[in-house]
Amino acid sequence: MLKRLLKISEISQRSAVSGQRSKLYVLLLLTAYCLLLTISCAPKHIEMPSYEGISLENAISELKDIKSIEAVLSVDYEKGDSAMSGDASLVLSENNLDLKLYYLGFLAGEVKEENGVIIKNKPRLDKNKSTILIDGLKNSFFWWNIKDYTLQEKEDIYVLKNSYRKILVNKKTLLPVQQTIELNDGEELNIFYEVPIKTEVSEDTSEKIMQDSQHSTLVTPNSSLFLWYNSRLKIEFKNHIVKIKVKSYSVVR
Repeated sequence: MLKRLLKISEISQRSAVSGQRSKLYVLLLLTAYCLLLTISCAPKHIEMPSYEGISLENAISELKDIKSIEAVLSVDYEKGDSAMSGDASLVLSENNLDLKLYYLGFLAGEVKEENGVIIKNKPRLDKNKSTILIDGLKNSFFWWNIKDYTLQEKEDIYVLKNSYRKILVNKKTLLPVQQTIELNDGEELNIFYEVPIKTEVSEDTSEKIMQDSQHSTLVTPNSSLFLWYNSRLKIEFKNHIVKIKVKSYSVVR
């Protein structure tokens, strides 16, 4: 009888130790989880371009040296309750546009414009889609091609305005934040910009840029204007919305 009681006591002690170990293990897991949650929720430093003290006129003058832009895009198109997503490749100059749209990796559409004349439109876009894709993309990327504008300076932004176009440019980053274009029929095309990021270039290319641009007021060792672009765009026209994420971006001067 005594042996049986001793055995029961020993089993109870082992169970108690095992229970304590389990509690300790759970406590350690909870501590690790809380630590990971704290780290993931901590504010992250986001690098931003800074061109304080540099005039917008000088910035626009240098941007006008850009002859063409090549970009790979992720495109979300919304109209009312319907939506469609895909990818796109874009080759763009001030007067020409070559846009290829892809769905599930297959070519789904192509638009080509030269000097304001559409020479390829397959499948054929209606007027609204043509406006939001062609006019929207051209003016959103080549925003500095605005002509005969007045310049108004506010606390944090510059306002560039002519008879049909208004662009808001962040004073610190010298990048656009919003653009409104009034079309011939009185309708407005609105463009919104977000998330500036810097293009990645090789060390050799970076050194060449610095050498070629040594007299530029816009180029610094840590920040170059033509290496920065807005990676998120939203273009609105009537009940059409195109949301764009720029996956890659390069320029030819």
